Amino acid sequence: MLSSFDDFYIHQTSHPITTPATTDRNAYDRSFFNGYTDDGSLYFGISSARYPNLHIQDCALTIVRGGQQHSFHASRRAPQDPIDMTTGPFRIEIGQPMKNIRVVVEDNETGIGADLEWIPRSAHFAEDHQRLTPEQIGRWMIATRMNQFGFWTGELRLPDETITLDAGHTYGTKDRSWGVRPVGDSVAMGAPLPPKGLKFFWAPLHWSDHVTHVGLFEGDRGEVWHWDGFRLPAYAESDQIPGIEDPQIERLVSVSHNFTWLPETRRVSGGQIRIQLQDSDPIEIEIEPIGSVLMKGMGYGHPQWGHGQWKGELAVFGESWDLNEIDPLAPENIHIQEVVRVHDGVSEGIGVLEQLVVGPYPKYGFTKFFDGAI
Repeated sequence: MLSSFDDFYIHQTSHPITTPATTDRNAYDRSFFNGYTDDGSLYFGISSARYPNLHIQDCALTIVRGGQQHSFHASRRAPQDPIDMTTGPFRIEIGQPMKNIRVVVEDNETGIGADLEWIPRSAHFAEDHQRLTPEQIGRWMIATRMNQFGFWTGELRLPDETITLDAGHTYGTKDRSWGVRPVGDSVAMGAPLPPKGLKFFWAPLHWSDHVTHVGLFEGDRGEVWHWDGFRLPAYAESDQIPGIEDPQIERLVSVSHNFTWLPETRRVSGGQIRIQLQDSDPIEIEIEPIGSVLMKGMGYGHPQWGHGQWKGELAVFGESWDLNEIDPLAPENIHIQEVVRVHDGVSEGIGVLEQLVVGPYPKYGFTKFFDGAI
């Protein structure tokens, strides 16, 4: 099947660009964005993806405000041309690739909508190529993830409120990833395997004149399967960004963490991330969580609206939760992001700490799959 992209010099195989290089049903290509105010009073997150071998395209917008989380979900048969990034009332508009992006959710029956513009603050960078095996997590996960830091302007809409964003106080992260990861409806995989745990921490942090990023995958015994970390300049004006990538990017040479945990949850309550740059002393970053969001609001681990699940030619759904009443140890509520204030002894910053902590974790006293901290 030909598409508009076949007119560009971008082919990686002898087939049209709509033919994936892999036949794995779990192939995916995803956009993820988050945004949050520097006082933690507002968080929003966006997920949109195309699953070429499932022929599905889906999306979600979640908004957390005043202890309530509201989510819009939509799913459709994937359009023939991947340039079409719409799913019902949802669309992503790429004005200038790697720079200007607009995300829109038109008025719809859920009452949840948005009109958002992305203002870059840093260049893009690619995390190291990720490869986790069935021996580690029970399934293959092979992916590239690229990130950019920035601000948001525009508005969010709830059924009874319109929220206007102040770009000077609304920070965020752009995250694009593609490859193979577990998605779609459950299917028989042959003989059952013993359950596998997974610990994932992802921490993009904004500082006054730079940004830092840390990502970690760990196993049940604390073994580090994958890690990377970077420090980049932050720019006052997007026109100052030197290009798609920044020649001044610095790679971290080590990362570690020492977290404290909220009792009866698997949520970080504080502690430190320790990073080190080449030819420098270690930097200890103190973390103070100021707000939480359930990642199921963007489809991650959602029991009914998970990524790549067939909902028909087009389906739209809305839901809300009182975050003070959910069970934090229910499996679908384990995966979260926390808005965090950070301090490194010299300066203060703001960012998120994503957490997915499943299975035993002797370092922190977890002995079962979903037991809570003491």
